[in-house]
Amino acid sequence: MRRLIRGITQWDRRLSRLAIGAVALGFILIIAIEIIATSTILQNQAQMRWVNHTYQVERAISRYRGLSERLEAARRGLLLRDDRGFDNTFTRTSAQIGPALDDLQRLTADNPRQSANVAEAVRLSHQHVDTLTRSVAMVRNGQDGLAVRSFKIDESQPIIRRIRTIGERMMAEEDRLLAIRNAQQARSLAFFYGMLGFAGVLVVVLGIGTLWIIIRYTRDLTDSRDALRRLNSDLEGAVRERTTDLQRANDEIQRFAYIVSHDLRSPLVNVMGFTSELESAAKTLDAMMSRAEAQAPQVVDVEAQRALREDLPEALAFIRTSTEKMDRLINAILRLSREGRRSITPEKLDMDAVIQGIADVHRHRIAERDIDLSIASNLPDIVSDRLAIEQIFSNIVENAIKYMLPGRRGRIEIRGHIDGGRAIFEIADNGRGIDPRDHQRIFDLFRRSGMQDQAGEGIGLAHTRAIAYRLGGTISVESELARGATFRINLPVAFPGEQGALA
Repeated sequence: MRRLIRGITQWDRRLSRLAIGAVALGFILIIAIEIIATSTILQNQAQMRWVNHTYQVERAISRYRGLSERLEAARRGLLLRDDRGFDNTFTRTSAQIGPALDDLQRLTADNPRQSANVAEAVRLSHQHVDTLTRSVAMVRNGQDGLAVRSFKIDESQPIIRRIRTIGERMMAEEDRLLAIRNAQQARSLAFFYGMLGFAGVLVVVLGIGTLWIIIRYTRDLTDSRDALRRLNSDLEGAVRERTTDLQRANDEIQRFAYIVSHDLRSPLVNVMGFTSELESAAKTLDAMMSRAEAQAPQVVDVEAQRALREDLPEALAFIRTSTEKMDRLINAILRLSREGRRSITPEKLDMDAVIQGIADVHRHRIAERDIDLSIASNLPDIVSDRLAIEQIFSNIVENAIKYMLPGRRGRIEIRGHIDGGRAIFEIADNGRGIDPRDHQRIFDLFRRSGMQDQAGEGIGLAHTRAIAYRLGGTISVESELARGATFRINLPVAFPGEQGALA
């Protein structure tokens, strides 16, 4: 069943990634199409400018040809009828030929073939205008007969025919260019419309895909919300039941620890008392042995002498050391039991003052061991139990002082900040450090780490973590051997109450 659920979950994730990837790819394609379409539009605009340029050239050619024909017609009209109107037409037209040729040269400067045609047209126009001007001058001077005879023999007719040929050749060239540019424009427009159609289809597909994803995720979200509502409705009862069970178990553990410690203390007191009796008896026997050695040395046995003066004191010393250690452990268990049964009394705590008070308590040992202690300003204030907070911080600071690395100037830093409604305090030192393998075990009862050259029973950190749990917090450590340790205490800004802390 788990394998099936895992497979469905993996398939759902792959499908989700595929859908998101497809939508992303679609948007990328739309952006690419937009870029291509923009480039096509710019290209089409450039082609339109060239088409318009072709029309301008054709108009300039037609204008030039019309002016040449009008000039020839004005000369003929003036020869046939000595009319002042033809003379004026000739004068205006001959003045317009030059500007018309200049426009034609400017418009065809980009086309070497047309430039050659225009150059030839300029040369022929100069000849044509000069010939016609001489003929008109004869008429103006009253030499009509001479003007008619020169008309029959001058080169104006061949010149005008060549001008017409050049005009037709230039028009043919522009028609060829116009056909090419119109074809290019048609291809660009076809490509542009094709891209628009493809983009439209892609937008429709993306819209359908996006709508499908939205509907699907909305349905999943609704199902998850309904499931979460059902889970929350059951969770509150489960939390209350679990909290009650934990409270009951904690009370049982506290009573058990209290009873066991008391039951252990009674025989321990007897053992310690009889050990004292044995020590007194051993001293009496030793005095008797000394008198016997002085008065009758032959009755003193060497084995008895060794047993009385060596073996018995050694055994008694071992018994006393063991009973004293057991007494310390029982007292520690009693402290833990009493701490677990003590009522939490939350109050507003000025953590700057609390930490400073702890530093003052340990000031003598800090100065004695030449340790630099720095406390950050503006530590976050919390609402919690003063005694419990003092025990937590005092225990960690005391351990930092105790386990400094010899030969290195000690340093302890205390800092804190608020993170998401939680107060995070850090106590960092540059002492011996803790092996990463022991980061969890140091919080276990009666467990210690590293060299055991300092007095202790392995209860302090276990007690500290138990208090932190009661306050609704946690405690962790980051450390490496010979690189110091940083204890991080995570506490609620406001104590949530016994039930909330257990939950």
